[in-house]
Amino acid sequence: MVSNEQRRRQLAREKYERQQQRREAARRKARLRNAAIAGGLTLVLAAGATAYATGVLEGNKSDRADASDTPTPKKVPDPCGKPAPGSPSTKTWKSEPEMSIDKSASYAMDLKTTCGSIDLKLDAAAAPHTVNSFDFLAKEGFLDHSKCSRLTTANIYVLQCGDPKGTGAGGPGYTIPDENLKDPRLKGSVYPAGTVAMANRFDEQSGQGRNSGGSQFFLVYQDSPLPPNYTPFGTIGAEGMKTLKKIAAAGEQSGAGDGAPQATVVIDKAVVSKS
Repeated sequence: MVSNEQRRRQLAREKYERQQQRREAARRKARLRNAAIAGGLTLVLAAGATAYATGVLEGNKSDRADASDTPTPKKVPDPCGKPAPGSPSTKTWKSEPEMSIDKSASYAMDLKTTCGSIDLKLDAAAAPHTVNSFDFLAKEGFLDHSKCSRLTTANIYVLQCGDPKGTGAGGPGYTIPDENLKDPRLKGSVYPAGTVAMANRFDEQSGQGRNSGGSQFFLVYQDSPLPPNYTPFGTIGAEGMKTLKKIAAAGEQSGAGDGAPQATVVIDKAVVSKS
């Protein structure tokens, strides 16, 4: 006959094994998420909403009953203010705007968000199509009143913005070519903190989806291991990094390291200027 103590130990062992299986599954999921932040970055990128909305599958009832080790996001006070009055853009265009920027000039983009200013220095010489597109979109008010829809806080560390729909699946209707993928700052397949880069739909396994960037971009607030598939087109200033750290500190809503930010991050106004 099995004693109560033996039964207790058996149940404890079985629970421990289930926990280990779930943790290993979570690690596999994280590896896949890194490789496919391109669905998310293939979004970080335009298919991103699907990546985090369906990335966690519901387990069976017995697993859910023992899911005490599953991280639960701690609700924190929203560190950001209320969005400015206005509605996200619904505009789209059939083709990339004509080149109108001066490739030899210096450009900057200021994202005036509910959480503070995010100042960006844009590299028109290395990524002219990308900078020209954002110059156009800013003048059209396309980014104004748009919500930054995705925050990752595990394995890769980025805030994703640029979709007026706020789902991670929207864009301007046109695509732009990949640029600057051999930037020496991306050595070791790492996007360093302070990088701003384009989301796209590139699938590294199939090799399909090049030149599929639109309006979505991601802001790297901590060194992130990613293959050099996403156009780096500028750097984030000191004030911008301070704002990003505040957003990241509030965490994301799923508790799994990849989801909508707990902070209310809305771009009230995007301005591109030439200096």
